[in-house]
Amino acid sequence: MEGVERVVVGYTGGVEKNPTYQKIMDATEAILIEFDPSRISYESILNEWSKQHYPFMKQKCQYRSAIFVKNAEEREIAEKIVKELEASSGKTVYTDIEDAGAFYRAEEYHQDFLNKQSKSRAFMW
Repeated sequence: MEGVERVVVGYTGGVEKNPTYQKIMDATEAILIEFDPSRISYESILNEWSKQHYPFMKQKCQYRSAIFVKNAEEREIAEKIVKELEASSGKTVYTDIEDAGAFYRAEEYHQDFLNKQSKSRAFMW
């Protein structure tokens, strides 16, 4: 997406310090998106998320659907997008909206995962 400067795969939302894939405990696999707000809005990013992500089933902590927000404005936008997604789909959205906390970069093999997979093995929700 134009305006997105960097995407990092990692872990957040748990109490474990420096979680790993093998020792994730209560953290959630997540992505950190760095973007230029003069080129793309937070709302535009979440609108794209709502098209690419499948938030309609409950998952265990590691794979749960969550949006981690930095401030009240981001929370308001996230809540709006989730409500719109529920209204347009007629389904319950199981996406937690939480304050952002510590983010830990995942192992290198998780970075740019889709581009590292063969087309036959790659998938995205």
